[in-house]
Amino acid sequence: MLHPVTGDILLTKAEAIAHGIAPNDDFKQGLALALRERFPSMVKDYRHWCHAQKPKPGQVWIWSGVGADGAPARVINLLTQEPASGAGLHPGKATLANVNHSLHALKKLIVSEGLKSVALPRLATGVGGLDWKEVHPLLHKVLDDATCEIYVYATYSPGVAAE
Repeated sequence: MLHPVTGDILLTKAEAIAHGIAPNDDFKQGLALALRERFPSMVKDYRHWCHAQKPKPGQVWIWSGVGADGAPARVINLLTQEPASGAGLHPGKATLANVNHSLHALKKLIVSEGLKSVALPRLATGVGGLDWKEVHPLLHKVLDDATCEIYVYATYSPGVAAE
């Protein structure tokens, strides 16, 4: 079930934070950068996974580890964006098709991991470049019947924990 909330996703009480990235992403922009700063080992592990698996847009990768503050964390990386067109370049934009495939993969991951709650930002609308008016209905179409609580951080309020 989807719940719109206002607050800072980094302060979520959800079991996992999900966000959109690109294959071989460098985590240098938006929420990905904030997650990189909080969970530096996640980026190293992601690079390893990308090198070994050669992922395509539409896939998901879950990371479990410990944050810089020592707290356990789970981050679900949704590959919503196209890969960079060359070395050292910024990742490409997200597509609705990639978001759709990633959300279906997320739904399966929720079941396989037994997750009870997940926090999502306004997926693929920042660096990804999509319009929330197109992404929001897709979230409902795919995740309304998910087996866990999904908190959608529809309005960002820095430093404020959502209720």
